[in-house]
Amino acid sequence: MNKPQAPSHDDSDPNSLTVEQALTRIRESITPTQGFEQLSLRSALGRVLAEDILSPINVPAYANSAMDGYAVLAEDLPAEGEAELQVTGTSLAGHPFEGTVKKGQAIRIMTGAKMPEGADTVIMQEHALREEDTLRISAGHKAGQNVRQAGEDLSTGQVVLARGKFINPAEMGLLASLGIPEVKVARRLRVAFFSTGDELASLGQALKEGQIYDSNRYTLHGMLQRLGAEIIDMGVIPDDRDAIRNAFEQASEIADVLITSGGVSVGDADYVKETLDALGQVNFWKIAMKPGRPLAFGQLGKAAFFGLPGNPVSAMATFYQIVQPSLRHMMGQAITQPMRLSLPCASKLKKRPGRADFQRGIIESDDQGQLLVRSTGHQGSHILSSMSQANCFIILPAENGGVEPGELVVVEPFDGLI
Repeated sequence: MNKPQAPSHDDSDPNSLTVEQALTRIRESITPTQGFEQLSLRSALGRVLAEDILSPINVPAYANSAMDGYAVLAEDLPAEGEAELQVTGTSLAGHPFEGTVKKGQAIRIMTGAKMPEGADTVIMQEHALREEDTLRISAGHKAGQNVRQAGEDLSTGQVVLARGKFINPAEMGLLASLGIPEVKVARRLRVAFFSTGDELASLGQALKEGQIYDSNRYTLHGMLQRLGAEIIDMGVIPDDRDAIRNAFEQASEIADVLITSGGVSVGDADYVKETLDALGQVNFWKIAMKPGRPLAFGQLGKAAFFGLPGNPVSAMATFYQIVQPSLRHMMGQAITQPMRLSLPCASKLKKRPGRADFQRGIIESDDQGQLLVRSTGHQGSHILSSMSQANCFIILPAENGGVEPGELVVVEPFDGLI
């Protein structure tokens, strides 16, 4: 007769996918949306380029000085001792010297000003001695120094920004420097979302016994707005089969993506998964991640579906680790790995092996100015304040069984992620 087994201290689930496996499954199932818009440069912030941008000009457009000083001929540079040159003109930014520099001559030149014809080298003003129109320079200078050559940054026809590039302020400035007033961008991804649960009340409503305010729709709205999606907020849907089915059918007609929060666990009143089974296709519904084991992904007609957990921290963590990179792929954005660092941990962290754990942490400097990370404290998936206090995820791999103070951990800063 077999003896009863003691409860396992392992947190693994053989039916769960790892985060990496889930991302691979999703990317194999979705494709970037079609369609584009032609926008003015000022309207393109936060959008994704739909075509390569080729430089129409050389940058710089002409050779110019990198310093305030004097433009001279390299052949006039002394190998030893000193050389005397005659200052015969001035070249200012926007007002170039129009003549030709000859042997034995120098032109006063300002930073950014066009190099005069004939000159190929700039002597910094601090390294020369001028007495009226006579300039004395010493040995030790190199031919071509302090000159920015035409096309040194970008040459005509070169790919400046590739298709899939997310347009940030730096990209706007770069495009403006090329004289490009409009760009072609991918159309906005249409994302519908709703929360499920009879316990949820909308803001402005009085709480009834056993109710809580719905926070997930607000975090979802903010996260989707940061991504530049076209947002369709469908509100709170009660735990009712018909209501959830109607919401699914409506979303499938108007959106590229449907995101729900709540209703993907195994409770008797959780109808999201069974509705997706009936109307669409379930790819997976559990991942080996904490917080956030119940996460569903599938297809609903032409729309992709993501079912997030109801707990607020779980919803945010799974969005950033699973949904956000998937939506960026659908937006046509070139995917890059988020920055991750290895830092000493100042806190003792509890964890059971089995699931990758994304704990909330705070990166800060110690008394010596060295970076370290500490926990925000209690890591319950309902503690939404931990996301507000934190500035990073502390990522503990599935096999990790806890962290002692001083041990190195991998952290993912929120800056650039959130």
